[in-house]
Amino acid sequence: MLVLFETAAGYAIFKVLDESKLQKVDSLYKEFESPEKANKVVKLKHFEKFQDTTEALAAATAIVEGKIGKSLKKVLKKVVAKEAHEQLAISDAKLGGVIKEKLDLNCVHSPAVAELMRCIRSQMEGLITGLPPKEISAMSLGLAHSLSRYKLKFSPDKVDTMIVQAISLLDDLDKELNNYIMRCREWYGWHFPELGKIVTDNLAYCKTVRKIGDRTNVAGSDLSDVLPEEIEAEVKLAAEISMGTEVSEHDIENIRHLCDQVIEISDYRTQLYDYLKNRMMAIAPNLTVMVGELVGARLISHAGSLLNLAKHPASTVQILGAEKALFRALKTRKDTPKYGLIYHASLVGQTAAKNKGKISRMLAAKAALAIRYDALGEDTNAEMGVENRAKLEARLRQLEERGIRRISGTGKAMAKADKYQHKSEVRIYDPSGDSTIPSTSKKRKFEEVEEEEAAADEPQTPPVKSKKPKKEPEPEPEEEAAEETPKKKKKKKKDKKAEEAAAEEEMEEEVVAVTESTEKKKKKKKKKVKEEEEGDD
Repeated sequence: MLVLFETAAGYAIFKVLDESKLQKVDSLYKEFESPEKANKVVKLKHFEKFQDTTEALAAATAIVEGKIGKSLKKVLKKVVAKEAHEQLAISDAKLGGVIKEKLDLNCVHSPAVAELMRCIRSQMEGLITGLPPKEISAMSLGLAHSLSRYKLKFSPDKVDTMIVQAISLLDDLDKELNNYIMRCREWYGWHFPELGKIVTDNLAYCKTVRKIGDRTNVAGSDLSDVLPEEIEAEVKLAAEISMGTEVSEHDIENIRHLCDQVIEISDYRTQLYDYLKNRMMAIAPNLTVMVGELVGARLISHAGSLLNLAKHPASTVQILGAEKALFRALKTRKDTPKYGLIYHASLVGQTAAKNKGKISRMLAAKAALAIRYDALGEDTNAEMGVENRAKLEARLRQLEERGIRRISGTGKAMAKADKYQHKSEVRIYDPSGDSTIPSTSKKRKFEEVEEEEAAADEPQTPPVKSKKPKKEPEPEPEEEAAEETPKKKKKKKKDKKAEEAAAEEEMEEEVVAVTESTEKKKKKKKKKVKEEEEGDD
Protein backbone atom coordinates (compact mmCIF):
# COMPACT_ATOMS: atom_id res chain seq x y z
CA MET A 1 0.00 0.00 0.00
CA LEU A 2 1.21 3.51 -0.85
CA VAL A 3 0.34 6.63 1.19
CA LEU A 4 -0.01 10.14 -0.32
CA PHE A 5 0.92 12.73 2.32
CA GLU A 6 0.68 16.50 1.66
CA THR A 7 2.95 18.94 3.47
CA ALA A 8 3.70 22.66 3.19
CA ALA A 9 7.07 21.79 1.63
CA GLY A 10 5.85 19.28 -0.97
CA TYR A 11 4.23 15.92 -1.67
CA ALA A 12 5.53 12.80 0.10
CA ILE A 13 4.73 9.20 -0.89
CA PHE A 14 5.29 6.49 1.74
CA LYS A 15 5.20 2.74 1.37
CA VAL A 16 3.54 0.74 4.18
CA LEU A 17 5.89 -2.06 5.24
CA ASP A 18 3.56 -3.91 7.59
CA GLU A 19 -0.12 -3.64 6.67
CA SER A 20 -1.19 -5.96 9.49
CA LYS A 21 -0.52 -3.20 12.01
CA LEU A 22 -3.16 -1.00 10.31
CA GLN A 23 -5.82 -3.41 11.51
CA LYS A 24 -5.26 -2.25 15.09
CA VAL A 25 -6.46 1.33 14.77
CA ASP A 26 -6.71 2.06 18.50
CA SER A 27 -3.10 1.02 19.21
CA LEU A 28 -1.49 2.30 16.01
CA TYR A 29 -0.09 5.40 17.73
CA LYS A 30 2.17 3.16 19.83
CA GLU A 31 4.07 2.17 16.67
CA PHE A 32 4.91 5.87 16.06
CA GLU A 33 6.22 6.79 19.50
CA SER A 34 9.73 7.31 18.06
CA PRO A 35 11.23 7.82 14.56
CA GLU A 36 12.87 4.37 14.76
CA LYS A 37 9.55 2.62 15.35
CA ALA A 38 7.89 4.74 12.66
CA ASN A 39 10.50 3.71 10.05
CA LYS A 40 9.59 0.09 10.72
CA VAL A 41 5.94 0.74 9.71
CA VAL A 42 6.30 3.18 6.78
CA LYS A 43 9.21 4.15 4.54
CA LEU A 44 9.63 7.29 2.39
CA LYS A 45 9.59 6.37 -1.29
CA HIS A 46 9.47 9.78 -3.02
CA PHE A 47 9.35 13.45 -2.00
CA GLU A 48 8.46 16.23 -4.47
CA LYS A 49 9.46 19.62 -3.05
CA PHE A 50 7.69 22.87 -4.02
CA GLN A 51 9.83 25.48 -5.75
CA ASP A 52 8.25 28.50 -4.05
CA THR A 53 5.22 29.68 -2.07
CA THR A 54 3.18 30.36 -5.21
CA GLU A 55 3.45 26.72 -6.28
CA ALA A 56 2.56 25.60 -2.76
CA LEU A 57 -0.49 27.91 -2.73
CA ALA A 58 -1.69 26.60 -6.11
CA ALA A 59 -1.32 22.99 -4.93
CA ALA A 60 -3.10 23.72 -1.62
CA THR A 61 -6.05 25.52 -3.29
CA ALA A 62 -6.42 22.67 -5.79
CA ILE A 63 -6.60 20.13 -2.96
CA VAL A 64 -9.11 22.28 -1.04
CA GLU A 65 -11.35 22.49 -4.10
CA GLY A 66 -11.00 18.74 -4.78
CA LYS A 67 -8.92 19.08 -7.95
CA ILE A 68 -5.59 17.61 -9.09
CA GLY A 69 -2.79 20.14 -9.48
CA LYS A 70 0.00 19.90 -12.05
CA SER A 71 2.66 18.90 -9.52
CA LEU A 72 0.43 16.23 -7.99
CA LYS A 73 -0.44 14.76 -11.37
CA LYS A 74 3.29 14.66 -12.24
CA VAL A 75 4.14 12.80 -9.03
CA LEU A 76 1.33 10.28 -9.41
CA LYS A 77 2.29 9.50 -13.02
CA LYS A 78 6.00 9.16 -12.15
CA VAL A 79 5.81 7.07 -9.00
CA VAL A 80 2.40 5.53 -8.41
CA ALA A 81 1.59 4.56 -12.01
CA LYS A 82 4.54 2.18 -12.00
CA GLU A 83 2.90 0.27 -9.17
CA ALA A 84 -0.71 0.55 -10.30
CA HIS A 85 -1.62 -2.76 -8.70
CA GLU A 86 -1.11 -1.31 -5.23
CA GLN A 87 -3.70 0.79 -3.38
CA LEU A 88 -3.15 4.50 -2.73
CA ALA A 89 -4.18 5.74 0.73
CA ILE A 90 -5.36 9.39 0.73
CA SER A 91 -6.82 11.75 3.37
CA ASP A 92 -9.62 13.27 1.22
CA ALA A 93 -12.31 11.01 -0.26
CA LYS A 94 -13.35 13.65 -2.81
CA LEU A 95 -9.77 13.92 -4.12
CA GLY A 96 -9.58 10.11 -4.30
CA GLY A 97 -12.62 10.03 -6.55
CA VAL A 98 -11.01 12.52 -8.94
CA ILE A 99 -7.72 10.57 -9.00
CA LYS A 100 -9.51 7.31 -9.71
CA GLU A 101 -11.52 8.93 -12.51
CA LYS A 102 -8.58 10.60 -14.30
CA LEU A 103 -5.61 8.30 -13.58
CA ASP A 104 -7.43 5.03 -12.98
CA LEU A 105 -5.74 4.38 -9.62
CA ASN A 106 -7.33 2.43 -6.77
CA CYS A 107 -7.67 4.90 -3.86
CA VAL A 108 -8.51 4.04 -0.24
CA HIS A 109 -9.94 6.24 2.51
CA SER A 110 -10.93 4.75 5.89
CA PRO A 111 -10.59 5.46 9.62
CA ALA A 112 -7.38 3.41 9.66
CA VAL A 113 -5.93 5.65 6.91
CA ALA A 114 -6.91 8.79 8.82
CA GLU A 115 -5.19 7.48 11.95
CA LEU A 116 -2.09 6.61 9.90
CA MET A 117 -1.97 10.18 8.54
CA ARG A 118 -2.06 11.54 12.09
CA CYS A 119 0.78 9.29 13.14
CA ILE A 120 2.93 10.23 10.12
CA ARG A 121 2.33 13.96 10.86
CA SER A 122 3.56 13.46 14.42
CA GLN A 123 6.90 11.98 13.20
CA MET A 124 7.16 13.96 9.94
CA GLU A 125 10.59 15.46 10.73
CA GLY A 126 12.13 12.01 11.25
CA LEU A 127 10.43 10.34 8.31
CA ILE A 128 11.19 13.04 5.69
CA THR A 129 14.93 13.48 5.41
CA GLY A 130 16.71 16.52 3.96
CA LEU A 131 14.34 19.16 5.45
CA PRO A 132 15.40 21.03 8.58
CA PRO A 133 12.63 21.78 11.12
CA LYS A 134 13.03 25.57 10.78
CA GLU A 135 12.45 25.44 7.03
CA ILE A 136 9.30 23.30 7.44
CA SER A 137 7.83 25.70 10.03
CA ALA A 138 8.63 28.76 7.88
CA MET A 139 7.05 27.22 4.80
CA SER A 140 3.98 26.17 6.83
CA LEU A 141 3.55 29.73 8.15
CA GLY A 142 3.96 31.31 4.70
CA LEU A 143 1.50 28.88 3.10
CA ALA A 144 -1.06 29.50 5.86
CA HIS A 145 -0.93 33.27 5.35
CA SER A 146 -1.13 32.96 1.56
CA LEU A 147 -4.04 30.52 1.70
CA SER A 148 -6.00 32.73 4.13
CA ARG A 149 -5.42 35.78 1.95
CA TYR A 150 -6.55 33.88 -1.13
CA LYS A 151 -9.75 32.66 0.57
CA LEU A 152 -10.56 36.15 1.82
CA LYS A 153 -10.01 37.63 -1.62
CA PHE A 154 -11.90 35.17 -3.76
CA SER A 155 -14.48 33.70 -1.38
CA PRO A 156 -18.02 34.21 -2.76
CA ASP A 157 -19.32 34.42 0.81
CA LYS A 158 -17.37 37.63 1.44
CA VAL A 159 -18.71 39.62 -1.51
CA ASP A 160 -21.71 40.71 0.53
CA THR A 161 -19.40 42.59 2.92
CA MET A 162 -19.69 45.48 0.46
CA ILE A 163 -23.44 45.49 0.98
CA VAL A 164 -23.03 45.48 4.75
CA GLN A 165 -20.63 48.43 4.61
CA ALA A 166 -22.76 50.34 2.09
CA ILE A 167 -26.01 50.10 4.07
CA SER A 168 -24.22 51.09 7.28
CA LEU A 169 -22.70 54.12 5.56
CA LEU A 170 -26.08 55.03 4.08
CA ASP A 171 -27.67 55.08 7.55
CA ASP A 172 -24.83 57.20 8.90
CA LEU A 173 -25.19 59.67 6.02
CA ASP A 174 -28.91 60.03 6.71
CA LYS A 175 -28.22 60.88 10.37
CA GLU A 176 -25.53 63.42 9.45
CA LEU A 177 -27.73 65.01 6.79
CA ASN A 178 -30.59 65.45 9.24
CA ASN A 179 -28.27 67.12 11.77
CA TYR A 180 -26.72 69.43 9.17
CA ILE A 181 -30.07 70.46 7.66
CA MET A 182 -31.60 71.12 11.07
CA ARG A 183 -28.59 73.28 12.00
CA CYS A 184 -28.75 75.16 8.68
CA ARG A 185 -32.47 75.93 9.04
CA GLU A 186 -32.03 77.10 12.61
CA TRP A 187 -28.96 79.20 11.79
CA TYR A 188 -30.35 80.96 8.71
CA GLY A 189 -33.77 81.23 10.37
CA TRP A 190 -32.49 84.07 12.55
CA HIS A 191 -31.92 86.13 9.39
CA PHE A 192 -34.82 84.98 7.17
CA PRO A 193 -37.34 82.94 9.23
CA GLU A 194 -40.12 83.04 6.60
CA LEU A 195 -38.06 81.04 4.10
CA GLY A 196 -38.27 77.87 6.20
CA LYS A 197 -42.08 77.75 5.97
CA ILE A 198 -42.22 78.55 2.26
CA VAL A 199 -39.52 76.08 1.07
CA THR A 200 -40.17 72.70 2.71
CA ASP A 201 -37.73 70.57 0.70
CA ASN A 202 -34.37 70.39 2.50
CA LEU A 203 -32.14 70.23 -0.56
CA ALA A 204 -34.00 73.07 -2.28
CA TYR A 205 -33.73 75.12 0.93
CA CYS A 206 -29.94 74.75 1.04
CA LYS A 207 -29.59 75.57 -2.66
CA THR A 208 -31.75 78.68 -2.19
CA VAL A 209 -29.77 79.88 0.82
CA ARG A 210 -26.47 79.33 -1.02
CA LYS A 211 -27.69 81.33 -4.01
CA ILE A 212 -29.30 84.35 -2.30
CA GLY A 213 -27.07 84.79 0.76
CA ASP A 214 -28.41 87.95 2.38
CA ARG A 215 -32.18 88.36 2.10
CA THR A 216 -31.73 91.79 0.54
CA ASN A 217 -30.37 90.05 -2.56
CA VAL A 218 -33.59 88.09 -3.17
CA ALA A 219 -35.16 90.76 -5.37
CA GLY A 220 -32.25 90.75 -7.82
CA SER A 221 -31.52 86.99 -7.86
CA ASP A 222 -33.00 84.41 -10.25
CA LEU A 223 -34.29 81.29 -8.44
CA SER A 224 -36.08 79.69 -11.37
CA ASP A 225 -33.56 76.82 -11.59
CA VAL A 226 -34.10 75.97 -7.89
CA LEU A 227 -37.74 76.83 -7.12
CA PRO A 228 -41.03 76.91 -9.05
CA GLU A 229 -42.43 80.29 -10.10
CA GLU A 230 -45.16 80.44 -7.43
CA ILE A 231 -42.78 79.67 -4.57
CA GLU A 232 -40.18 82.07 -5.98
CA ALA A 233 -42.77 84.87 -5.94
CA GLU A 234 -43.69 84.06 -2.32
CA VAL A 235 -40.01 84.12 -1.30
CA LYS A 236 -39.45 87.55 -2.90
CA LEU A 237 -42.58 88.93 -1.24
CA ALA A 238 -41.62 87.52 2.17
CA ALA A 239 -38.08 88.95 1.90
CA GLU A 240 -39.48 92.50 1.68
CA ILE A 241 -41.48 92.20 4.92
CA SER A 242 -39.20 89.79 6.79
CA MET A 243 -38.90 90.13 10.59
CA GLY A 244 -35.42 88.51 10.77
CA THR A 245 -32.33 90.07 12.33
CA GLU A 246 -29.40 91.51 10.40
CA VAL A 247 -26.27 89.33 10.06
CA SER A 248 -22.76 90.05 8.81
CA GLU A 249 -21.10 88.83 5.62
CA HIS A 250 -18.84 86.51 7.62
CA ASP A 251 -21.92 84.73 9.03
CA ILE A 252 -23.40 84.36 5.54
CA GLU A 253 -20.15 82.79 4.30
CA ASN A 254 -20.22 80.15 7.04
CA ILE A 255 -23.88 79.38 6.37
CA ARG A 256 -23.10 78.99 2.66
CA HIS A 257 -20.24 76.64 3.45
CA LEU A 258 -22.65 74.49 5.52
CA CYS A 259 -25.11 74.46 2.61
CA ASP A 260 -22.31 73.27 0.31
CA GLN A 261 -21.61 70.38 2.68
CA VAL A 262 -25.29 69.39 2.72
CA ILE A 263 -25.53 69.45 -1.08
CA GLU A 264 -22.34 67.39 -1.49
CA ILE A 265 -23.43 64.78 1.04
CA SER A 266 -26.86 64.54 -0.63
CA ASP A 267 -25.23 63.93 -4.02
CA TYR A 268 -22.93 61.28 -2.56
CA ARG A 269 -25.88 59.60 -0.84
CA THR A 270 -27.72 59.36 -4.17
CA GLN A 271 -24.63 57.82 -5.77
CA LEU A 272 -24.22 55.35 -2.88
CA TYR A 273 -27.87 54.30 -3.11
CA ASP A 274 -27.47 53.53 -6.82
CA TYR A 275 -24.35 51.48 -6.04
CA LEU A 276 -26.19 49.56 -3.31
CA LYS A 277 -29.12 48.88 -5.65
CA ASN A 278 -26.80 47.45 -8.31
CA ARG A 279 -24.91 45.29 -5.81
CA MET A 280 -28.13 43.89 -4.37
CA MET A 281 -29.47 43.00 -7.80
CA ALA A 282 -26.17 41.23 -8.57
CA ILE A 283 -25.83 39.29 -5.29
CA ALA A 284 -29.40 38.74 -4.06
CA PRO A 285 -31.82 39.48 -6.93
CA ASN A 286 -34.72 37.37 -5.59
CA LEU A 287 -34.52 38.92 -2.13
CA THR A 288 -34.41 42.39 -3.71
CA VAL A 289 -37.58 41.71 -5.69
CA MET A 290 -39.36 40.41 -2.58
CA VAL A 291 -38.56 43.09 0.03
CA GLY A 292 -36.62 45.83 -1.76
CA GLU A 293 -32.99 46.94 -1.79
CA LEU A 294 -32.84 48.72 1.58
CA VAL A 295 -34.73 46.10 3.59
CA GLY A 296 -32.78 43.26 1.97
CA ALA A 297 -29.45 44.99 2.66
CA ARG A 298 -30.44 45.60 6.29
CA LEU A 299 -31.39 41.94 6.71
CA ILE A 300 -28.00 40.85 5.34
CA SER A 301 -26.22 43.40 7.54
CA HIS A 302 -28.10 42.26 10.63
CA ALA A 303 -27.28 38.59 10.02
CA GLY A 304 -23.64 39.30 9.13
CA SER A 305 -23.62 37.77 5.66
CA LEU A 306 -25.94 36.32 3.04
CA LEU A 307 -24.91 32.78 3.97
CA ASN A 308 -25.69 33.37 7.66
CA LEU A 309 -29.05 34.82 6.70
CA ALA A 310 -29.78 31.74 4.58
CA LYS A 311 -29.31 29.55 7.67
CA HIS A 312 -32.10 31.36 9.55
CA PRO A 313 -35.64 29.91 9.43
CA ALA A 314 -38.55 32.02 8.18
CA SER A 315 -39.76 32.73 11.73
CA THR A 316 -36.38 34.30 12.58
CA VAL A 317 -36.34 36.34 9.36
CA GLN A 318 -39.80 37.68 10.27
CA ILE A 319 -38.72 39.17 13.62
CA LEU A 320 -35.10 39.94 12.73
CA GLY A 321 -34.38 43.38 14.18
CA ALA A 322 -36.97 43.15 17.00
CA GLU A 323 -34.90 41.08 19.43
CA LYS A 324 -35.42 43.47 22.36
CA ALA A 325 -39.20 43.40 21.96
CA LEU A 326 -39.13 39.60 21.61
CA PHE A 327 -37.16 38.96 24.81
CA ARG A 328 -39.17 41.60 26.69
CA ALA A 329 -42.39 39.85 25.63
CA LEU A 330 -41.03 36.45 26.67
CA LYS A 331 -39.93 37.85 30.03
CA THR A 332 -43.24 39.57 30.78
CA ARG A 333 -45.33 36.77 29.20
CA LYS A 334 -47.03 39.07 26.71
CA ASP A 335 -47.61 38.84 22.95
CA THR A 336 -44.43 38.48 20.89
CA PRO A 337 -43.74 40.94 18.02
CA LYS A 338 -45.12 40.10 14.58
CA TYR A 339 -42.42 41.80 12.49
CA GLY A 340 -38.98 43.36 12.67
CA LEU A 341 -37.01 44.88 9.78
CA ILE A 342 -39.44 43.26 7.33
CA TYR A 343 -42.10 45.76 8.46
CA HIS A 344 -40.55 48.39 6.13
CA ALA A 345 -41.13 46.23 3.03
CA SER A 346 -43.59 47.67 0.51
CA LEU A 347 -45.95 44.67 0.72
CA VAL A 348 -46.37 45.09 4.49
CA GLY A 349 -46.68 48.87 4.24
CA GLN A 350 -49.61 48.81 1.81
CA THR A 351 -51.56 46.31 3.93
CA ALA A 352 -54.33 47.19 6.40
CA ALA A 353 -53.40 47.06 10.08
CA LYS A 354 -55.40 43.90 10.79
CA ASN A 355 -53.61 41.96 8.00
CA LYS A 356 -50.03 43.14 8.61
CA GLY A 357 -49.20 40.11 10.77
CA LYS A 358 -50.42 37.62 8.17
CA ILE A 359 -48.65 39.33 5.28
CA SER A 360 -45.38 39.66 7.22
CA ARG A 361 -45.49 35.95 8.06
CA MET A 362 -46.11 34.95 4.42
CA LEU A 363 -43.52 37.42 3.16
CA ALA A 364 -40.91 36.05 5.59
CA ALA A 365 -41.58 32.50 4.38
CA LYS A 366 -41.14 33.45 0.72
CA ALA A 367 -38.15 35.69 1.52
CA ALA A 368 -36.41 32.80 3.32
CA LEU A 369 -36.74 30.70 0.15
CA ALA A 370 -35.40 33.57 -1.97
CA ILE A 371 -32.42 34.07 0.37
CA ARG A 372 -31.44 30.38 0.17
CA TYR A 373 -31.85 30.40 -3.60
CA ASP A 374 -29.59 33.47 -3.88
CA ALA A 375 -26.96 32.18 -1.44
CA LEU A 376 -26.75 28.55 -2.51
CA GLY A 377 -28.17 28.45 -6.03
CA GLU A 378 -26.17 28.67 -9.22
CA ASP A 379 -28.61 30.80 -11.22
CA THR A 380 -28.56 34.58 -10.90
CA ASN A 381 -32.00 35.39 -12.31
CA ALA A 382 -34.95 36.77 -10.32
CA GLU A 383 -37.73 34.61 -11.78
CA MET A 384 -38.51 32.87 -8.50
CA GLY A 385 -38.75 36.20 -6.65
CA VAL A 386 -41.12 37.69 -9.24
CA GLU A 387 -43.33 34.60 -9.13
CA ASN A 388 -43.51 34.54 -5.32
CA ARG A 389 -44.22 38.26 -5.16
CA ALA A 390 -47.14 37.83 -7.58
CA LYS A 391 -48.54 35.10 -5.32
CA LEU A 392 -48.24 37.34 -2.27
CA GLU A 393 -49.97 40.24 -4.02
CA ALA A 394 -52.84 37.94 -5.05
CA ARG A 395 -53.14 36.72 -1.46
CA LEU A 396 -53.12 40.31 -0.23
CA ARG A 397 -56.00 41.24 -2.56
CA GLN A 398 -57.90 38.19 -1.34
CA LEU A 399 -57.47 39.22 2.30
CA GLU A 400 -58.56 42.79 1.63
CA GLU A 401 -61.65 41.73 -0.34
CA ARG A 402 -62.78 39.33 2.38
CA GLY A 403 -65.97 40.66 3.92
CA ILE A 404 -66.77 42.84 0.90
CA ARG A 405 -67.33 39.98 -1.55
CA ARG A 406 -70.12 37.54 -0.73
CA ILE A 407 -70.89 34.19 -2.28
CA SER A 408 -73.89 34.59 -4.59
CA GLY A 409 -76.07 31.97 -6.19
CA THR A 410 -73.73 31.50 -9.16
CA GLY A 411 -70.55 31.79 -7.10
CA LYS A 412 -69.13 34.38 -9.55
CA ALA A 413 -71.17 37.58 -9.46
CA MET A 414 -71.42 39.92 -6.54
CA ALA A 415 -74.42 39.43 -4.26
CA LYS A 416 -76.97 42.25 -4.44
CA ALA A 417 -77.33 44.01 -1.13
CA ASP A 418 -80.76 45.49 -0.29
CA LYS A 419 -81.00 49.25 0.07
CA TYR A 420 -80.79 50.29 3.70
CA GLN A 421 -83.84 52.10 5.03
CA HIS A 422 -83.74 53.75 8.41
CA LYS A 423 -86.90 53.11 10.46
CA SER A 424 -87.26 55.34 13.50
CA GLU A 425 -89.77 54.51 16.25
CA VAL A 426 -91.43 57.59 17.82
CA ARG A 427 -92.01 57.10 21.52
CA ILE A 428 -94.37 59.35 23.56
CA TYR A 429 -93.36 60.37 27.04
CA ASP A 430 -95.45 58.73 29.75
CA PRO A 431 -95.93 61.14 32.70
CA SER A 432 -97.53 58.46 34.90
CA GLY A 433 -94.08 57.36 36.09
CA ASP A 434 -93.40 60.79 37.65
CA SER A 435 -96.05 60.44 40.41
CA THR A 436 -95.74 58.01 43.32
CA ILE A 437 -99.50 58.15 44.07
CA PRO A 438 -101.33 55.17 42.56
CA SER A 439 -103.73 56.45 39.95
CA THR A 440 -106.96 54.60 39.20
CA SER A 441 -109.49 55.35 36.52
CA LYS A 442 -113.12 56.40 37.20
CA LYS A 443 -114.40 53.15 35.80
CA ARG A 444 -112.24 51.25 38.27
CA LYS A 445 -113.60 53.40 41.16
CA PHE A 446 -117.24 52.71 40.23
CA GLU A 447 -116.52 48.98 40.06
CA GLU A 448 -114.86 49.02 43.52
CA VAL A 449 -117.84 50.93 45.03
CA GLU A 450 -120.34 48.42 43.60
CA GLU A 451 -118.27 45.51 44.96
CA GLU A 452 -118.17 47.10 48.43
CA GLU A 453 -121.93 47.62 48.45
CA ALA A 454 -122.53 44.05 47.33
CA ALA A 455 -120.25 42.79 50.10
CA ALA A 456 -122.12 44.87 52.68
CA ASP A 457 -125.52 43.48 51.54
CA GLU A 458 -124.40 39.87 51.93
CA PRO A 459 -125.06 38.35 55.42
CA GLN A 460 -121.90 38.05 57.53
CA THR A 461 -121.29 34.52 58.76
CA PRO A 462 -119.89 34.23 62.31
CA PRO A 463 -116.54 32.42 62.76
CA VAL A 464 -116.87 28.68 63.21
CA LYS A 465 -115.66 27.54 66.67
CA SER A 466 -116.51 23.87 66.58
CA LYS A 467 -116.40 21.30 63.81
CA LYS A 468 -120.06 20.42 64.16
CA PRO A 469 -121.89 20.06 60.90
CA LYS A 470 -124.01 23.04 59.97
CA LYS A 471 -127.55 22.90 58.74
CA GLU A 472 -127.79 24.58 55.41
CA PRO A 473 -130.46 27.35 55.47
CA GLU A 474 -133.35 26.79 53.14
CA PRO A 475 -133.33 29.04 50.13
CA GLU A 476 -135.83 31.87 50.45
CA PRO A 477 -137.89 33.02 47.55
CA GLU A 478 -136.57 35.87 45.43
CA GLU A 479 -139.47 38.17 46.32
CA GLU A 480 -138.71 38.15 50.07
CA ALA A 481 -135.00 38.90 49.36
CA ALA A 482 -135.97 41.79 47.15
CA GLU A 483 -138.26 43.25 49.95
CA GLU A 484 -135.58 42.96 52.66
CA THR A 485 -132.86 44.83 50.77
CA PRO A 486 -134.51 48.32 50.91
CA LYS A 487 -135.32 47.84 54.65
CA LYS A 488 -131.68 47.13 55.43
CA LYS A 489 -130.58 50.24 53.50
CA LYS A 490 -132.98 52.43 55.55
CA LYS A 491 -131.70 50.97 58.84
CA LYS A 492 -128.13 51.68 57.73
CA LYS A 493 -128.95 55.36 57.03
CA LYS A 494 -130.61 55.76 60.44
CA ASP A 495 -127.62 54.25 62.22
CA LYS A 496 -125.24 56.70 60.46
CA LYS A 497 -127.35 59.72 61.56
CA ALA A 498 -127.38 58.51 65.16
CA GLU A 499 -123.59 58.08 65.18
CA GLU A 500 -123.09 61.59 63.83
CA ALA A 501 -125.37 63.12 66.52
CA ALA A 502 -123.56 61.27 69.30
CA ALA A 503 -120.18 62.48 67.99
CA GLU A 504 -121.45 66.12 68.04
CA GLU A 505 -122.65 65.79 71.63
CA GLU A 506 -119.30 64.44 72.75
CA MET A 507 -117.47 67.35 71.09
CA GLU A 508 -119.75 69.88 72.86
CA GLU A 509 -119.13 68.21 76.23
CA GLU A 510 -115.36 68.37 75.71
CA VAL A 511 -115.53 72.08 74.80
CA VAL A 512 -117.62 72.80 77.93
CA ALA A 513 -115.17 70.89 80.13
CA VAL A 514 -112.23 72.81 78.73
CA THR A 515 -113.91 76.18 79.32
CA GLU A 516 -114.80 75.29 82.94
CA SER A 517 -111.24 74.25 83.71
CA THR A 518 -109.85 77.55 82.35
CA GLU A 519 -112.31 79.59 84.43
CA LYS A 520 -111.30 77.76 87.60
CA LYS A 521 -107.61 78.48 86.93
CA LYS A 522 -108.34 82.18 86.45
CA LYS A 523 -110.25 82.35 89.75
CA LYS A 524 -107.37 80.69 91.63
CA LYS A 525 -104.88 83.19 90.22
CA LYS A 526 -107.09 86.12 91.29
CA LYS A 527 -107.30 84.76 94.82
CA LYS A 528 -103.54 84.44 95.05
CA VAL A 529 -103.05 88.00 93.85
CA LYS A 530 -105.51 89.34 96.46
CA GLU A 531 -103.83 87.42 99.30
CA GLU A 532 -100.42 88.77 98.29
CA GLU A 533 -101.75 92.34 98.26
CA GLU A 534 -103.27 91.90 101.73
CA GLY A 535 -100.02 90.48 103.07
CA ASP A 536 -98.12 93.52 101.81
CA ASP A 537 -100.49 95.88 103.56
